[in-house]
Amino acid sequence: MTETNSAKASELLRLHQAPEILQVVNVWDAITAKVITDVPGTAALATASHSIAATLGYEDGENIPVDEMISFVGRIAAATHLPVSADLESGYGNPGETTRKAIGVGIVGANIEDQMRPLTDAVNQMAAVVHAGAAEGIDFVLNARTDAFLKGKDRASEDVLADAIERGKAFLDVGATTVFVPGLLDERTVTALVEGIGWNKISVINVPGSLPPAKLQELGVARISYGPWTQRVALTALADAAAELLAGGQLPENTRPLN
Repeated sequence: MTETNSAKASELLRLHQAPEILQVVNVWDAITAKVITDVPGTAALATASHSIAATLGYEDGENIPVDEMISFVGRIAAATHLPVSADLESGYGNPGETTRKAIGVGIVGANIEDQMRPLTDAVNQMAAVVHAGAAEGIDFVLNARTDAFLKGKDRASEDVLADAIERGKAFLDVGATTVFVPGLLDERTVTALVEGIGWNKISVINVPGSLPPAKLQELGVARISYGPWTQRVALTALADAAAELLAGGQLPENTRPLN
């Protein structure tokens, strides 16, 4: 592990622990990494597994071979001077080894999904990631994800919330930096998660209809990411431009040569 990557890991950890909320705009290849790196205000990058899988023609959900994912996130890390956190899904059957491989290509943080496995199994997943980072000698940033809300739509809301809090606290206990709770969360739910898990310990995804960043910071959220939605924004713009061109129109005048 190079001194540069060790410094990047420490910087990513600092950004997660800072009082200012961290926004990471998700990228999915080298050129999107370069473009977002150059946007003022960008302090770190995060990959989106869904977007990478779609780019390479795979369905989301660990259908992409692990070594292909590692190779791709390595290209992203090489395309920027900023710290990069990778979405490593559920660890591809071996979270510790997958983390070790990711660190080897320059990744200094990761999302790992619990997929609502039995709590003991999920905690062991997260512990393996933390141990892998320690073994490589860096402050690896684990954004431990619980799918309580994504998989709990048919359950009572209070039970789902209790599960998320129990899991989040257990993940922090084994060394996770933050707890990622994806879903369309209202203010009451975010407040309850922060109260239950900890101030500046919650990570959320913003989707259409989500609370704005300023409100999330006020509520004590540490990090916001955007998952596959950034790729959807880009693809929507591409589809709209193609429709305009095929209808006899022209390229948008504000198009910039960012590639």
